[in-house]
Amino acid sequence: MKEIGHWINGKLVAGTSGRFADIMNPATGEVQARVALATVAELNAAIADAAKAQVKWAATNPQRRARVMMAFGALINQNMDKLAELVSREHGKTLPDARGDVQRGLEVIEVCMGAPAFLKGEMTDNAGPGIDIYAMRQALGVVAGITPFNFPAMIPLWKMGPALACGNAMILKPSERVPSTSLFLAELLKEAGLPDGVLQVVNGDKEIVDGILDSETIQGVGFVGSTPIAQYIYGRAASNGKRAQCFGGAKNHMIIMPDADLDKAADALVGAGFGAAGERCMAISVAVPVGEKTADALVGKLVTRIEKLKVGPYTAGDDVDFGPVITAQARDRINGLIGSGEAQGADLVVDGRGIKIQGYENGFFVGPTLFDKVTPDMDIYKQEIFGPVLSTVRKDSYEDALKLVMDNDYGNGTAIFTADGDTARDFASRVNVGMVGINFPIPVPLSYYSFGGWKKSAFGDLNQYGPDAFRFYTKTKTVTARWFSGIKEGASLNFKQLD
Repeated sequence: MKEIGHWINGKLVAGTSGRFADIMNPATGEVQARVALATVAELNAAIADAAKAQVKWAATNPQRRARVMMAFGALINQNMDKLAELVSREHGKTLPDARGDVQRGLEVIEVCMGAPAFLKGEMTDNAGPGIDIYAMRQALGVVAGITPFNFPAMIPLWKMGPALACGNAMILKPSERVPSTSLFLAELLKEAGLPDGVLQVVNGDKEIVDGILDSETIQGVGFVGSTPIAQYIYGRAASNGKRAQCFGGAKNHMIIMPDADLDKAADALVGAGFGAAGERCMAISVAVPVGEKTADALVGKLVTRIEKLKVGPYTAGDDVDFGPVITAQARDRINGLIGSGEAQGADLVVDGRGIKIQGYENGFFVGPTLFDKVTPDMDIYKQEIFGPVLSTVRKDSYEDALKLVMDNDYGNGTAIFTADGDTARDFASRVNVGMVGINFPIPVPLSYYSFGGWKKSAFGDLNQYGPDAFRFYTKTKTVTARWFSGIKEGASLNFKQLD
């Protein structure tokens, strides 16, 4: 059985704890490797070495750090297929989707190539008589990234790119379900010129998460995962005096107005609802058609498209639409929620339970599932399912649909499909959600903007990547300087007379 360790001081090392977690093949249900779970002592040693390496890295000028990002980006491009294979093998998503995972992370690295522009300070000349004031951005020191299973490349890149470009050292704790991609990215960063110790990849479970949160050396923590864990990490990090940006769950709605192009809306819902088996925090899980006529027509178009979807392992080819969910527990939880929706009175239009793929009967597959006439009191509406389940909540008016979105506890992403600019502008202005799509189902901002939700989808006041990331990973130091008058007239050859 293959055993996976950690990346410490520029090389792969074995774990010493004797504790391991199984890495599953989601398509077969088999254990394909084991990953070492670090002890707090191992973590603290990695942190101490990172703190030593960070001093010299922070003193490296921003342009040279940016050149490491340039070389890193080139290496990611060169190794795109290998990275996608690593993502698919441990996560189960299709190869085209895995390449997209890597690409969206690479785009953040590309922005980090221009980090010197984000790190410029401010200056006021002659703020007072002979006084100048200037502010400079400096690295926090050692920071940590705790990343989820569903984007094994993208989210680690979202964390490490800005943090390192700002001059920090980073302790990266990837999901123990998908560790291999982060370890390979660390190898590529070393090849790109990152000094040893500046990035440490420490695999572990809650014991290591708590060790990160309690470490006096670590100054900032970035997290992506479920809302309860995001809230826990934010609270514990903040109580220990750390900066924290913690991103949690979602229940993303898409409103479909009567004037929308229903074919385009249906295509968008199928892609946004079932892509990556619904294991995306930006997945659309609730369709909100306005009016009965709109709803009836939309559901009909959805059924036609859902029936054509191909579910299978990533090895079955690029025409597979989505693969398995991450674990047997995830599959069973999703199936249980589907059962609860049926029991609580929703119309189960397409049932994805019990799907069997020939040769992969033990895989963690859930087929595409569509509910109609869901109400907000049902469990399938209230809970984040994180699976290939799309619920339709019918509303009679735009105002009722908007209220549904605004009353929801989550505020990650939302979308509206309409041909009316006034409605779209009103929606974008009023809705209390962090990322909004207009005729665009998954409104993940491009990498030179910032990604972040509202309400229970995010904890902390600065978002991921883009300008907010450079603010998060630096602190501002303000200097007030006064220089007393010196010799301006040149050298004097005579003795200076006493005043």
